[in-house]
Amino acid sequence: MRIALITDGIWPYVLGGMQKHSFYLCKYLAQNKVNIDLVHFNNSNYDINKLEVFTDEEKKYITSIIVNFPKSFSFPGHYIYNSYKHSKLIFEALKNNINTYDFIYTKGFTGWHLLNQKKIVRCKIGVKFHGYEMFQKPPNFKIKLQNIFLLQYPVKKISQNADVVFSYGGKITEIIKLIGVTGSKIFELPSGVESSIAALTIKPTSEKIKFLYLGRYERRKGIEELNQAILNIQNKNFEFHFIGPIPSTKKLQHKNIIYHNEVRDKELLNTLIKGCDVLVCPSWSEGMPNVILEAMANGLAVLATNVGATNVLVSNKTGWLIEQSNTVDIEKTLIEIINTTKTEVDLKKQNALNSISQNFVWEKLIIKLINGLKNIA
Repeated sequence: MRIALITDGIWPYVLGGMQKHSFYLCKYLAQNKVNIDLVHFNNSNYDINKLEVFTDEEKKYITSIIVNFPKSFSFPGHYIYNSYKHSKLIFEALKNNINTYDFIYTKGFTGWHLLNQKKIVRCKIGVKFHGYEMFQKPPNFKIKLQNIFLLQYPVKKISQNADVVFSYGGKITEIIKLIGVTGSKIFELPSGVESSIAALTIKPTSEKIKFLYLGRYERRKGIEELNQAILNIQNKNFEFHFIGPIPSTKKLQHKNIIYHNEVRDKELLNTLIKGCDVLVCPSWSEGMPNVILEAMANGLAVLATNVGATNVLVSNKTGWLIEQSNTVDIEKTLIEIINTTKTEVDLKKQNALNSISQNFVWEKLIIKLINGLKNIA
């Protein structure tokens, strides 16, 4: 089987949740001897030509095609404009081989121009937008306007034109249907982790419960609501650990909070994660966050908002799910967790670890994807 995997970059050459998802797709397709034309670009100091993040055996099945993302001066809508230019450059790079593929898998806007040329393409074309965040509730009026006037129309048209639309499930599938994609075109497949990173056991919860926020500062991630909730809590029997590049203006002066800044060393990062009990992910919008998958794989329970596909991962068995990102609900649930018995927290942590090991590992997910692509092709 031969597919074109057209991405907006793969980890670690480009950082982001979609980029890590693309990396794992490529890695595990190659491990299963699927021939891949990988379209990507580089925003890092790594040598992209070496593909050093793949094994020699995996690289036998990967053909790297580098199509750089266009750059321009900043103006309203410049990202959308450059995304379309990028999709045209990708089409030019692939057009001579376009009918040698069994399937074409596109990420985000990368297949925009290709889908406009569907009449000359014999195979099926699939599209994957991370979480359709532009159709989820925005944290402020500025982002709402960006979603309405810049993002929603092209995303809707690209999704409607595709032969297959990939969804993580949960509320994302509901959104895809609402924008006019028939259910028969939707392929649900969650994201996952490598089985090797799953912890063997959970760390028992200590007397002082340890919360974790992991990620960069971004308005839609709900960090402002989280900060206010922490300040409102009177019970001091907790620690809160922040890992990620948080601006100094967003850091609280609070004796129960520890800021670790950005941690790139994987061994140290895993040690810090495993030292905590509950991941807090109070986002306004999401896809299927890698941070939740990785935290659960390390034996943490999760407090998250019910957005995107988080409800595929988080339930009352594996954590606490709140309906929206607001200070009142976040504070109320943090206090509930602080007052929950260690036995109950440990049970949720164990359930979270079991759920990942049984349902969300790439070794299993990739087989479902390959079988699905074969049926579609």
